[in-house]
This record gives sequence, C-alpha cells and structure tokens, in this order.
Amino acid sequence: MDRTRRQFLRQGLALGALAGFALRDDAQQRVLAAQKAAGDRAPEDLARDEDFWFRIQQAFDIDRSMIYLNNGGICPSPRVVQDALRRHIEYSNAAPARTMWRVLQPQLEMVRSRLARTFGCAPDEMAITRNTTESLETCIFGMDFERGDEILTTSLDYPRMIHSFKQRELREGIVLKQVPVAVPVQDPGDLVELFAKHITPKTKALLCCHIVFLTGQIFPVRDIARVGRAHGIPLIIDGAHAFAHLTFKRDDLECDYYGTSLHKWLTAPIGTGFLHVRKDKIAALWPLMGAEEPQSDDIRKFEQIGTHPLGLKLAISEALTFHDTIGPLRKQARLRYLRDRWARRLAQDKRVSFYARLEPEHTCAFVTFAIDGIDNGKLVAHLWGKHNIYTIAIDHEDIHGVRVTPNLYTTLDEIDMFCEAVEDVLANGLPA
Repeated sequence: MDRTRRQFLRQGLALGALAGFALRDDAQQRVLAAQKAAGDRAPEDLARDEDFWFRIQQAFDIDRSMIYLNNGGICPSPRVVQDALRRHIEYSNAAPARTMWRVLQPQLEMVRSRLARTFGCAPDEMAITRNTTESLETCIFGMDFERGDEILTTSLDYPRMIHSFKQRELREGIVLKQVPVAVPVQDPGDLVELFAKHITPKTKALLCCHIVFLTGQIFPVRDIARVGRAHGIPLIIDGAHAFAHLTFKRDDLECDYYGTSLHKWLTAPIGTGFLHVRKDKIAALWPLMGAEEPQSDDIRKFEQIGTHPLGLKLAISEALTFHDTIGPLRKQARLRYLRDRWARRLAQDKRVSFYARLEPEHTCAFVTFAIDGIDNGKLVAHLWGKHNIYTIAIDHEDIHGVRVTPNLYTTLDEIDMFCEAVEDVLANGLPA
C-alpha cells in the first residue's frame, strides 16, 4: 500500500472515531442537560415534565415507525451504551488474545465495583453473568439438596426456574412445591402468609420473583426472606424485572441470593446480568460450570463460562452512568406515570380488568390487562397488524391478558395511540 493511501485510511479512521465520540457526547449532553433542568424538583412532579423527558428520549436510537411496548422482554439500549459496546468489540478484535484478555479483562473489576455499589453489596459478592437464567440456575443447581428435600415457590414464577428445579426433581428426587396465588393479589401480606403457611420441616429453599413477569405484581421479598430466615431457609430472589426499575438496595431486601438481567430495566447490552451471593454463602454454592476451586469463596468462580465477548460486560458501565444520571427515583416515578396514563384511562371501561392492582405497593412500570369477550392473542395480533404496536400476550393458568411495558423513551403520544387503538376495539370489536 502506498504512503498516500495509508495516510488517507488513517485520516478516515480518525474522522470516524471523532464522529463516534461526537455522537456519544451529544447523547450524554442531552441527559446532563435534562438533569440540570430538573433541579430539586420532586420525582412525581418531574414525571410529568415532557421537556425533561424529551431529552432522555432523544438519547435512544429506536424505530419510531412502530410503538414498542414489550420492554418487559428486552429493552433497547441508549446510544452511549451501543457506542461503548461497538468500541470494546472493535478493540477486542484488533488482537484478541492480548487486547481482550490482557487489557480489557482487568477492567471488569470496575464494572463489578459499580454494580455492587448500585445494588448495595460488596464487590466480592457480585458476579457478572449473562442473564437471570444463568444467575438463578447457579443457585438452583449449586445448592446441596437430598432426596425428599422440598423447595417452596408459587404458581407465578418464571418457567425456566421451574423447569430447572423439576430437572433436579427428576434426577435427584427432591420435591418442588408450587403454591397457587389468586390474582389480582389484594394484600401483599397475603403472599408472606402463603409462604409461612406452606413451610414444612422438609423445606430447604424458597424461590420467588421480586416482580412477577406475568402480571407486574411486586412481591414483599424482605418479609418473605424474614419468614425463611426464621426457619433457617434461604430465599432465592428472581429480580429480572426489579433491578433498575424499583429503587432499593440489597439490605432493604435482606436477601442472600439475587439474580437479574441487565438488558431489561438497566438498558445494558443484550446478554448481561448479575448474581449476588452473600459472602458467607459463596463457598457452599457450587458453580454452574467447572471452576478450579469450586468450593472457594471467590465470587468469580461463577463467571467461568469460557471465552465470551467482554465488550458486553464492559458496556454495563455506560448503562449504569445513564441510569444514575437520570436518577433512580425519577426513573421509577416516570415509569409509573407512563403506566398510569394508559392503565387508568382504559380502566374507565368496566370490561377492562387487570391482573394486578395499580397502587404503588403492587405495581410500577407494567401490568397485564384483559377485555371481557376479547381473545388476548387476537388483540395482540390486531394491535401489531393494524397499528404497528408491539405488545405480548400472556397465557398462564388463570392469567390470560396483554402485558404492556413502556420505557423512558416512550412518548405520551405513543401511549395515547395505544389507548385509542384499544378503545376502538372496545367500541367496535375486533375485525372479523
């Protein structure tokens, strides 16, 4: 390659890098400007300030030709997170054995420290994983049980966790007990009583969701943890929908085991999560994959999954910065405000029912609704086919409805368009 061409390519790469930094700086400046404009206003007041949230909305690169209301499945990341992910992956690719393992790998410790700080635990109690499934299956398959031991959970838990315990049931003869929960829950205290009532001398572990994926119901996990602790029984908390959604710290929950996905409400890259294990519980918990010292008290033994892209984990830091800059309480208030805008509007029609109550102690960002006489699967298909509105149908035992989960980038106009589409069905029915 001649000298002129080399110079041209170097200049092009430099300009491309500068453009990338400009994009990141633009998104960051929008969020910082919004934070400055917020001042000391109460979160509930700020939740209604569309000028503030417009700046946050502009930090996302999303397709506005559709209305995406399934953030309970996976949330898109803001631009700064996507830029960081690309940057780390491109750097890794330059000379992977050196750039990834020698340079980037040590930087994970800062990500670990920041996650631990946000959650409220020590860094040596925080494992960085790929998702809630990996985190919770580490607990499910890593605890020592004997034939006949019982695990107590409810009918509302996530199928993957249930299937994992059932696999141990088939192979080892443990017993999984799922207690039915009547929905909508009228009193969170009833959930605590449900666990307390069904504990037996054979019960060796409890499992529950912090927020139920089916309905949006918030479980009183601290009180359930206390019930378990009174009997010497640990609680495994499925926090897939709660972290960076509700505002809390580890000690508010009094939990020993907590797993979550970060590609939901933290808006980190797809394929990121964490597992918290209290320090005195780590040594006794076996890792999901083989580790050199499987019974050590080093939290990193839960991260031995072989070669994987470190850029995903490193970009978590940008998601944490984005989350912290907005402010957890502001974010929580806005999510509840968006939920209330559509749910309380549709609730004016008596044919609309909800599988969880709308009060703050019951739900926050999302809830599942149903319309008498309307098939929820057909309603979901209609919303997408005619209106480009993407939601999800929930069909689970006694729960048959449509789950609606907006996020910070969702506009009021999009919420109102969703309401108008549903109100048209209420007025005219679904097309034949």
